[in-house]
Amino acid sequence: MDFVKIPGSANTSSMSRRAFFGAGGVSLASMSMSQLAAAAGGPGPRLSHSAPRARSVIFLFQVGGPSQLDLFDPKPEVNRRHGEELPESLLKQVSFAQIQEKRPRLMGSPYRFRRHGQSGAWVSELMPHTAGIVDQITIARTLRTDDTNHMFAELLMNTGWRRFGRPSLGSWVAYGLGSQSQEMPAFLVLGTKPRSKSANYGNGFLPSQFQGTVLRDAGEPILNLSNPPGVTSRRQRLSIDAINRLNRVRLDATGDDEIRARIASYEMAFRMQARAPGLLSLGSETRETLKLYGIDDPARPSFARNCLMARRLVEQGVRFVQVFHGDWDHHTDIGRRLPAECRTTDQGSAALVIDLARRGLLDDTLVIWGGELGRTPVAQKPMAAAGRVGRDHQIEAFTMWFAGGGVRAGQVIGETNELGCLPTEAGWHVHDLQATILHALGLDHERLTYRYEGREFRLTDIHGEVKSELFARSSPASGVTPASRLGRQA
Repeated sequence: MDFVKIPGSANTSSMSRRAFFGAGGVSLASMSMSQLAAAAGGPGPRLSHSAPRARSVIFLFQVGGPSQLDLFDPKPEVNRRHGEELPESLLKQVSFAQIQEKRPRLMGSPYRFRRHGQSGAWVSELMPHTAGIVDQITIARTLRTDDTNHMFAELLMNTGWRRFGRPSLGSWVAYGLGSQSQEMPAFLVLGTKPRSKSANYGNGFLPSQFQGTVLRDAGEPILNLSNPPGVTSRRQRLSIDAINRLNRVRLDATGDDEIRARIASYEMAFRMQARAPGLLSLGSETRETLKLYGIDDPARPSFARNCLMARRLVEQGVRFVQVFHGDWDHHTDIGRRLPAECRTTDQGSAALVIDLARRGLLDDTLVIWGGELGRTPVAQKPMAAAGRVGRDHQIEAFTMWFAGGGVRAGQVIGETNELGCLPTEAGWHVHDLQATILHALGLDHERLTYRYEGREFRLTDIHGEVKSELFARSSPASGVTPASRLGRQA
C-alpha cells in the first residue's frame, strides 16, 4: 500500500492515495471544505517521487507538424539532389502516407540556414528570434511517433494512446502533483483546438477535476466567471456551502469520485471569480514586455498573447499550461504558408523563454515547442506545381526544442541521415518524451498510475524511457519532499 499525507490537513496520519482517488468509501465529513477540495485534487502541491527539476510546464504545441527540414535540420544533400527521385530503398523504410506519386522527388529547402550562438546550432532564416535564444534551448532532432494521421498522432503525443478516452499529459500532471495555486486550476489550455479537440486536454478516466480548463480568446476568458446580476459574493458563498453540504452527504454514502470532483470544482470556481479577472488581463504589463512579445494590441487574440498569458499563469502557480497553435499542415503551398506561421509564432516563443529567464522563472519552468509529427524531404505535389508544392507527414524523425526546467541548454540531440528522413541512431519515441517530462517534474512514469476497470493505467502504457541527456548534471531543485510512490506499479 502506498501512502501520502492528506494535503492541507492538520491531521498528520497517513491515508492511502487510492482511498482518495479510487472507490474507497472513505468518510470525509470531518474535513473542512478547503481540505476536501485539496484532497480531491484542488489547491496545494502533493508529494512527488523525487526532487523535481521543474515545478511547471508550458507546452507550445504546434498543431499540424512543422517542417523540421526548413527550420532546424538543414540537409545540404537534399538541396544538392533537388528534383531527383527518392532512392527506392528508402521508400520501403519511410512512411510517406499521403504521397501518391510512385517515385517522389527530393525537394530541397529554399531557406538559408546559419549557425547561431556559442552552441553553433543551425536555425533557418524563418526563425530569427528563436535563433537568438539557441544557447538557452536544447534542440532534439529525432523524435518519432507511430501514426501518420494527425488526429491519432495528436492523441498519442498528448495522451499516450492513439484512441480516444485516455487522460491527457496535463491531467496526469495535475493528478500527480496537484496545483500550486489556491485560485487557479492546475491545468490550463489556450489557443487553437487540435483536430482531436478536447481529448488532447481531457481527463479521460481520471476524476473530472483534472481536465484542462480552457481559456477563451474572446469574451469572458472562462464561461460564467462573473456572477449574474444581483448575485453577490456572499450569496454565492452561502449557495456553494449549502450545495456542498448535500454533496458531502452523498459522498459519505457512495465514495463517488465525481462527487469529490464536483465539490472541488465549486470551491475552485468561487476562488477563481475573485482572482482570475485580474490575472487574465494584460493591463499591468509594461510596454517593453508587450514589445518583447510583439503584441501591438493586448486585447487582440494571438499566439504571442497566449505565450505572455502562459508566463503569467506559471508565475501564479499554475502547474501545466498548454498553448495550441496551428495550422502547420503544409501539404500544399508551403512556400507561402510556412513563412506565415513562423512570423506568427517565432517572436512569441522566443520572448517567453527570455521573459521567464529575466523573472527568475525559467529554472523552475520546462518549456516545450513542437508538434505531433514532422515533414518529408520530398515534394508532395509534382515539382511542376511550383508554389503549390508541399511536404507530406514524416513520423520517423522530427524536431522539438526545450528550455528551462533543468534542461542542459545549448545542445543539439540526435542526427538524421543525409536526406533527413531517418535517425542515424536510436531516437526518442513519444513515450520517451512523456516519461522525460514527468521525470523533470519529479514523477516516475512507471509509478504514476490510476486503477481503472480492474487494472493500473499509466501515461506511457508499458513503454517509455527517461532521456537523461536532455538535462544538466547538476542536482535538481530542492524544497519538495519526495514520496516513495504515487499510485501502484502496473
